[in-house]
Amino acid sequence: MGSASPSYKGHRYPVEVISHCVWLYFRFPLSFREVEELMLQRGVIVSYETVRRWCAKFGQAYANGLQRRRPRPGDTWHLDEVFIRIDGELKYLWRAVDAGGNILDILVQNRRDKAAARRFFRRLMKKTGAVPRVIVTDKLRSYGAAHREVMPSVEHRAHKGLNNRAENSHQPTRQRERAMKGFRSAGAAQRFLSAFSGMSSHFRPHRHLMSAPDYRAEMTIRFAIWDHITGPRSWPTTA
Repeated sequence: MGSASPSYKGHRYPVEVISHCVWLYFRFPLSFREVEELMLQRGVIVSYETVRRWCAKFGQAYANGLQRRRPRPGDTWHLDEVFIRIDGELKYLWRAVDAGGNILDILVQNRRDKAAARRFFRRLMKKTGAVPRVIVTDKLRSYGAAHREVMPSVEHRAHKGLNNRAENSHQPTRQRERAMKGFRSAGAAQRFLSAFSGMSSHFRPHRHLMSAPDYRAEMTIRFAIWDHITGPRSWPTTA
């Protein structure tokens, strides 16, 4: 599905500079100041506060554009939840991926009880517009209770060892959490992770399953999709 490029009206910097800064921040464990330094090395003077505003304005829009370009999710969904500390308080990050490891949705919640699982199930089906054939979870009882209420016709497999896909998909988030020294609020965590999950997974094909030529070819395709979504011209090879 095609989508219009975000509007850059009123921005004095070229589109390719804005999209490149956003890509750097969400793709790698960098701070806004480190992005500022990398851009300075290329001869582009931009403040870290400007980078922050660009990420806040365009991050989710870029992630949404990439999401619309993805194929429909597979019929087997893997769900998992991990704790995160936000301003010293314990919260839970719920995540769903399909059998291919594509992230379907993430949600920060205060609890991991039946109500939280039910909320995540309903949000997930609404966002994807689909109902899976199978859901795979760990043995948290909240999943079973919510499953019987929300999607009783869907097969539910609860087994710790079957859910490695969802558990492994948390690793990039953990890396960013450490680099950012934690999140300041649940809202800020939700906003960042929604954009981060959409963009990070796009640039993380299963490298260990691909030869070097295949990997480069795949990344060329993915960068072309990124250029289409963000709408930039070509980035100059020299500063």
